[in-house]
Amino acid sequence: MTRVALIAHDEKKPDLIEFALRHESQLETYDLVATGTTGQRLREETGLEVERKESGPLGGDLMIGAEVASGNLDGIVFLRDPLRAQPHEPDISALLRICDVHDTALATNLASAAFLIEGLAD
Repeated sequence: MTRVALIAHDEKKPDLIEFALRHESQLETYDLVATGTTGQRLREETGLEVERKESGPLGGDLMIGAEVASGNLDGIVFLRDPLRAQPHEPDISALLRICDVHDTALATNLASAAFLIEGLAD
């Protein structure tokens, strides 16, 4: 089964929820994993089944990176706030590096996220 991680900085969580609702029929066919708070909100606000890792500040983004390194993820949607990211929020640089090393797709905005989700469906 296709496995996708979903991560969002605090200011982008509403955008990720809206994205998940728009693409719910596709996302429900995937095995989803997310950082803690993002995963909780996705479960509560969309009804999607999401495996929750730790919250970003507690290492959830690193846990997702480990899944990439283990070959257990097909793609990551990481909606980041390039202008107002807070120090406690996950840093994309480590995930970007591990995705590049393992040739795993990483989307950082809504347009690329839509392409990633649809591309994995093919």
